[in-house]
Amino acid sequence: MLPDLFLQKMQSLLGPEYPEFLEALDRPRALGLRFNPLKTTQPPELPFSLTQIPWEPQGRYYRPSERPGLHPCHAAGLYYLQEPSAMAPAAMLDPQPGERILDLCAAPGGKSTQIAGRMQGRGLLVCNEIHPKRAAVLSGNIERMGIANALVLNEHPANLARRFPGWFDRILVDAPCSGEGMLRKHEAAGEDWSPETVAMCANRQAEILDSAASMLRSGGRLVYSTCTFSPEENEGTVAAFLRRHPEFSVEQTDAPWFAPGRPEWVSGGGEELRNTFRLWPHRMLGEGHFAAVLRRAEGQSAELPAESSAKIPAECLELFRNLGVSMPEGAVLLWGDHVFLAPVGTPRLAGLKVVRPGLELAQLRKGRAEPAHALALWLHEAASMRELTMDEAASYLRGETVAASASGWTLVRVCGLSLGWGKGSAGTLKNHYPKGLRAVR
Repeated sequence: MLPDLFLQKMQSLLGPEYPEFLEALDRPRALGLRFNPLKTTQPPELPFSLTQIPWEPQGRYYRPSERPGLHPCHAAGLYYLQEPSAMAPAAMLDPQPGERILDLCAAPGGKSTQIAGRMQGRGLLVCNEIHPKRAAVLSGNIERMGIANALVLNEHPANLARRFPGWFDRILVDAPCSGEGMLRKHEAAGEDWSPETVAMCANRQAEILDSAASMLRSGGRLVYSTCTFSPEENEGTVAAFLRRHPEFSVEQTDAPWFAPGRPEWVSGGGEELRNTFRLWPHRMLGEGHFAAVLRRAEGQSAELPAESSAKIPAECLELFRNLGVSMPEGAVLLWGDHVFLAPVGTPRLAGLKVVRPGLELAQLRKGRAEPAHALALWLHEAASMRELTMDEAASYLRGETVAASASGWTLVRVCGLSLGWGKGSAGTLKNHYPKGLRAVR
């Protein structure tokens, strides 16, 4: 049940469009997935009826009766389940390989993984989430999608602003909001909605945007987005930001699928707000979103000292030789008994709350090294591999053993995609799929 005050507000804003808007909220939600180009440029044939999402080349609609989250290719990171409208902000950010990019409010990871796919494994992606539990979910999705050039942080935006002045080429702020565009998806959210909540969110968005602005280099691009209809949190937040930061302007972006912003809905809204975007559920197949592409004309650009590399343990070198895997580039970091590879160009991390400092390579255990699950999901092949059938993959994801003639560490794959590790011995592949990820029997 949608709040009456919310419906009255939307009727006042939309006028004659309101009945069409209301009707759209009663239709089944559009469902989407996004292919991961880090895994393959030619996805295998899947048992789903997929149609193109116009604003994201890797995005596809699927039917509500289909359940792609249960397919083994989902566990292998071939695709990410993502609401179609939510694919728009990262597409507007237009990330490029080799850049330094910040996703400031990143959990659960849909937009971060989308950005990483466009970066093609080159450059540095910093994914931040202020809530620890959500940061853990974000870290898991970075791992599942096989992303090596990303850090996951659990910091307040103001703390990051002090550490990274003028450092990033592009920043995405998918801001916490009143979530009006998702009220029908999350019924409990309607109970929390109120005009006071909208005002509180607008104040919080202003603080986050100010932190983001200070971290963007001269000439950099900042995309601000929400999943709400509220003018106070959309055009109003952008207008107030532009008044505080005259070095920024709204950049004209070609996105013919979306409606223009509405400056007349907020006090002091300039005509440039028409270059922002509203995603309406009655005008497209997707939920409610808002996005603004902002460009910084002037400002500082900084360089920061890079993280130093430790000596890679001999056990890891031996493991890599046995796996037939080349050591990737980056700074080796020893975190307790875990060995990570920080992306090239990673700044010093001391003093930051780091959830994932890069690609986990291995865990050290009494004079030997065991390959990390993250390493398996990043790899495409190894010296020893076992290709599973769909039935075998389902068994493997439940934690069961599978038959194998190989001995030692073996990369387990399905549809040519890495799933995890097994260790072969006496005709059996002992299952090393993480227990916390295993499917319910």
